[in-house]
Amino acid sequence: MESFGDKLFNSVSYTRSLLFAEGELANLTVLANNKAIEIIKEEKNETISIDHPIGWRPDNTPMNSTNKYTKEELINRYRFMSETKLPLDGIYRLVTITETLLNYIFKNVLFEFPGKIPSKRKIDASIALGADSIESIKLGIVDSILNEIDYKSPKEYAEEFNKYVGINLLENPIYHQYIELKATRDIHIHNGGNANEIYLSKAGPLARVKAGIYLPVTVQYFLQSYESCLQLTEILEIELNKIWPSVKYNEHKANLNNKGKDKVIEEKVEQIIEESQKKIAEPESSDKNK
Repeated sequence: MESFGDKLFNSVSYTRSLLFAEGELANLTVLANNKAIEIIKEEKNETISIDHPIGWRPDNTPMNSTNKYTKEELINRYRFMSETKLPLDGIYRLVTITETLLNYIFKNVLFEFPGKIPSKRKIDASIALGADSIESIKLGIVDSILNEIDYKSPKEYAEEFNKYVGINLLENPIYHQYIELKATRDIHIHNGGNANEIYLSKAGPLARVKAGIYLPVTVQYFLQSYESCLQLTEILEIELNKIWPSVKYNEHKANLNNKGKDKVIEEKVEQIIEESQKKIAEPESSDKNK
């Protein structure tokens, strides 16, 4: 039977694999774009026509349009994808993946140890009246706690995390880098990428620009953020194992020593991609069987 420590270790390990996959796919995308630029430069014609979908017909066929580009325009499009769009989309994914892990740990600790929840906590009547079991009520209470915490600042979130899980994220500089990353993500979603006082308040001394200045997201920033998120998973893995020892964690460490870190990472990334491809293929298989 899987121990609670093993369950948490599996979640951290899976998250780290997702992060590794993000890094690998980002690198492959840049290499593919660079190769496309080389091909465009070798093209004899100064104007290049490319078809792309602009809609979708009721019979499930694409409506295509043809765009004509000069070689310089097309090269600039590929450079924009590599140098601007890729790192920006990448930090969205890094934050989502890391945020999901933190919430998963939080939720499972509360669900596994309901005694951590204050006995005087009030619950919505709809949760109690609509529940079909004690487990449903417990889940409803846990979800309500998480929903409240999601609206707190990153610093307040870390304080609540320490209170319930027992890990003080604020003690580690890596978490503060993650706070700045999350603040950057929020600015690009909600304020067009221009820093404001909210960003300065969240990022604190790690703020990268002043209020009113555009907050850059470069390839270098993406890679630095990628490394910070990876290091955060390693910190969580170690600290969680201290509280809830995991046999699988020790096996993982032994595996790293035997195979080497690069080989273990490669296997994990391949596993994640294979699982994703299976999920994509499943709807097609089910449709063919209908």
